[in-house]
Amino acid sequence: MNKQALADVVQNITQGTKSQAVQVVDTLFDSIVNELKKGGEVSVSGFGVFVAKKRDARMGRNPATGATVQIAASVSPKFRAAKAFKDALKS
Repeated sequence: MNKQALADVVQNITQGTKSQAVQVVDTLFDSIVNELKKGGEVSVSGFGVFVAKKRDARMGRNPATGATVQIAASVSPKFRAAKAFKDALKS
Protein backbone atom coordinates (compact mmCIF):
# COMPACT_ATOMS: atom_id res chain seq x y z
CA MET A 1 0.00 0.00 0.00
CA ASN A 2 1.32 3.43 -0.89
CA LYS A 3 0.28 6.92 0.18
CA GLN A 4 -2.29 7.24 -2.60
CA ALA A 5 -3.95 3.95 -1.62
CA LEU A 6 -4.00 5.09 2.01
CA ALA A 7 -5.73 8.31 0.92
CA ASP A 8 -8.30 6.20 -0.95
CA VAL A 9 -9.07 4.29 2.26
CA VAL A 10 -9.47 7.56 4.18
CA GLN A 11 -11.76 8.92 1.45
CA ASN A 12 -13.95 5.80 1.49
CA ILE A 13 -14.32 5.90 5.28
CA THR A 14 -14.95 9.64 5.62
CA GLN A 15 -17.00 10.02 2.42
CA GLY A 16 -15.04 13.23 1.74
CA THR A 17 -13.35 14.36 -1.43
CA LYS A 18 -10.14 12.89 -2.77
CA SER A 19 -8.23 16.12 -2.11
CA GLN A 20 -9.45 16.22 1.50
CA ALA A 21 -8.27 12.64 2.03
CA VAL A 22 -4.84 13.41 0.56
CA GLN A 23 -4.63 16.49 2.80
CA VAL A 24 -5.44 14.39 5.88
CA VAL A 25 -2.74 11.83 5.04
CA ASP A 26 -0.17 14.56 4.24
CA THR A 27 -0.99 16.41 7.46
CA LEU A 28 -0.58 13.25 9.51
CA PHE A 29 2.85 12.49 8.06
CA ASP A 30 3.98 16.13 8.24
CA SER A 31 2.95 16.30 11.90
CA ILE A 32 4.99 13.21 12.74
CA VAL A 33 8.05 14.56 10.91
CA ASN A 34 7.77 18.00 12.54
CA GLU A 35 7.51 16.52 16.04
CA LEU A 36 10.56 14.30 15.46
CA LYS A 37 12.52 17.29 14.12
CA LYS A 38 11.85 19.08 17.42
CA GLY A 39 13.29 16.11 19.30
CA GLY A 40 9.93 14.82 20.50
CA GLU A 41 8.24 11.50 19.98
CA VAL A 42 4.87 10.50 18.59
CA SER A 43 3.03 7.78 20.48
CA VAL A 44 -0.09 6.24 18.98
CA SER A 45 -1.85 4.02 21.52
CA GLY A 46 -2.15 0.45 20.27
CA PHE A 47 0.04 1.17 17.23
CA GLY A 48 3.50 2.26 18.32
CA VAL A 49 5.98 5.03 18.98
CA PHE A 50 7.96 7.10 16.48
CA VAL A 51 11.24 8.55 17.81
CA ALA A 52 14.28 10.30 16.38
CA LYS A 53 17.44 8.42 17.37
CA LYS A 54 20.70 10.39 17.53
CA ARG A 55 23.99 8.70 16.71
CA ASP A 56 27.25 10.35 17.74
CA ALA A 57 30.14 10.84 15.36
CA ARG A 58 32.46 7.87 15.37
CA MET A 59 35.42 6.29 13.68
CA GLY A 60 34.77 3.53 11.15
CA ARG A 61 36.78 1.42 8.80
CA ASN A 62 36.53 1.17 5.02
CA PRO A 63 36.17 -2.59 4.42
CA ALA A 64 37.77 -2.40 0.96
CA THR A 65 40.95 -0.59 1.99
CA GLY A 66 41.05 -0.96 5.75
CA ALA A 67 41.52 2.80 6.07
CA THR A 68 40.03 4.56 9.09
CA VAL A 69 37.28 7.06 8.23
CA GLN A 70 35.30 9.57 10.26
CA ILE A 71 31.54 8.89 10.27
CA ALA A 72 29.49 12.03 10.92
CA ALA A 73 26.83 12.29 13.61
CA SER A 74 23.33 11.58 12.34
CA VAL A 75 19.69 11.42 13.32
CA SER A 76 17.39 8.70 11.99
CA PRO A 77 13.74 7.85 12.58
CA LYS A 78 12.87 4.70 14.53
CA PHE A 79 9.56 2.97 15.10
CA ARG A 80 8.70 0.68 18.00
CA ALA A 81 5.54 -1.32 17.45
CA ALA A 82 3.05 -1.60 20.30
CA LYS A 83 2.13 -5.00 21.69
CA ALA A 84 -1.43 -4.71 20.34
CA PHE A 85 -0.05 -4.07 16.84
CA LYS A 86 2.30 -7.05 17.05
CA ASP A 87 -0.49 -9.27 18.35
CA ALA A 88 -2.81 -8.17 15.51
CA LEU A 89 -0.28 -9.44 12.97
CA LYS A 90 -0.21 -12.91 14.55
CA SER A 91 -3.85 -13.69 13.87
